[in-house]
Amino acid sequence: MQPKDAGRQAAIELAIGARMRTRRRQLGLSQSALAEELGVSFQQVQKYERGANRVAASTLVVAAQALGVSTAWLVGEEGGAGLDDEELFRALSQPGALELLKAFNAIADDKARSALLALVQEMSGGRQAGQV
Repeated sequence: MQPKDAGRQAAIELAIGARMRTRRRQLGLSQSALAEELGVSFQQVQKYERGANRVAASTLVVAAQALGVSTAWLVGEEGGAGLDDEELFRALSQPGALELLKAFNAIADDKARSALLALVQEMSGGRQAGQV
């Protein structure tokens, strides 16, 4: 395997793991619950979600079924997922990201949402959403 291929494979594993974690959290499943569905330990699910371990094809199919998505969606093939989608799922897989987004969307006042966005951007050192 060439070093270039290793980096590409690692990026694929990270993207799959980020999608698994995002969907699991969206469904309100614990790592233990998903692990039970997959027949692995919750530590193994953690490794999949971090991209530290490769997900076998059979496990990928079972994970997709358990998460209510297609295997193509988990690997980023459904919907023409590109680099922007991978970055988005990686960002959403961060602890607290989905909760923050849900809370942000629950704010009815446009001015309050704008003020919160300005505050968060200031706290992050001016980093914009595209700079995940």
